[in-house]
Amino acid sequence: MAHRRPCPRHNVAVELVVILLSFGIATALIARAKGSSFFIWFIVGFFLPFVGLIAVVLYRREKDEPERRCPRCGLIQKLYVQVCRRCGEDLYLPDPREVHHPNSG
Repeated sequence: MAHRRPCPRHNVAVELVVILLSFGIATALIARAKGSSFFIWFIVGFFLPFVGLIAVVLYRREKDEPERRCPRCGLIQKLYVQVCRRCGEDLYLPDPREVHHPNSG
């Protein structure tokens, strides 16, 4: 009886898929911890393994951005927003006492 050896191409393909899934899951978990979309970052990490992982590590957290209140409608928005998305008011730089830093309490 002759023993059949496993096909080396099949093993390489399975190993590649496992590695890509690992990068996708790692990238997605980091993104989710930063408050971003798990699914979108999984796709990025799967198709661009090293680039996706580096990008999600360097990606800034939206939760840590300073916030301010719209003077017209009172909607709380990030400091970098220039036009209120609810009422259309032009937002200029506020007095520093009016800026709320989420990570400072």
